[in-house]
Amino acid sequence: MYHDIANDIIAKINDGTFDVKLPTEQELTSQYEVSRNTIRRAIDVVYQRGLLRRVQGSGYYVNNQPSASKAIMNLSIGTGLAMHSPDSKLTSKVVTFDKIRVTHAEARLMRVADNTEMWRVVRVRYLDDEIYNLEHSYYPTSVVPVLTVDAVNDSIFEFLDETYDIQPTSSEDYVSIEALTADQASPLGQQPGEKVLALSQLNFCGNGLFFNYSISQYVYPGMRFYFHAANLSSN
Repeated sequence: MYHDIANDIIAKINDGTFDVKLPTEQELTSQYEVSRNTIRRAIDVVYQRGLLRRVQGSGYYVNNQPSASKAIMNLSIGTGLAMHSPDSKLTSKVVTFDKIRVTHAEARLMRVADNTEMWRVVRVRYLDDEIYNLEHSYYPTSVVPVLTVDAVNDSIFEFLDETYDIQPTSSEDYVSIEALTADQASPLGQQPGEKVLALSQLNFCGNGLFFNYSISQYVYPGMRFYFHAANLSSN
């Protein structure tokens, strides 16, 4: 329930309904007809995504976004959530969907044991029918026993939330400029050696439980990354 409310608040921030400040908790409680605790959990999700700042005694204010681009990747929560317009559509073309046993090199990247069984998903993603990125992602079968074709073709993270109550709580992100290999360039319609933005992520849920590793190459025009840092010092 609170995730649905969080998503609705995010949509209202993106479309300008909430452009300066969120309504009070009491107003949101009345609007969504839920408990104050549910509203607080929803606000916490939005806050973690870097869209809000809290002013003591005054409430939650909307952070100004750094660009009008419809393809800003929000790294504040660590899942690479796109901050494109709610009217935009993100779709997928699956290249590979199978189970593998990770090699020693792959295991080191994911910090798991050699030969760990993983779901492997390779897909090209499109934003409004224009190529967005090439994504290689991996999910340990010990954490995600079942991964469906429908989920792979749509939103894997939504499936994990709904099926296993898995939500990302922390991540490690690495952004770089990389030259495309021939295998990467072909599905992206690019030339080998073309330099693009790349993002690798380790995603964790619950008590630091690893559930996903991904590496993506972005070719969408105007692609940017956004990160919001909060000062947690008590001084």
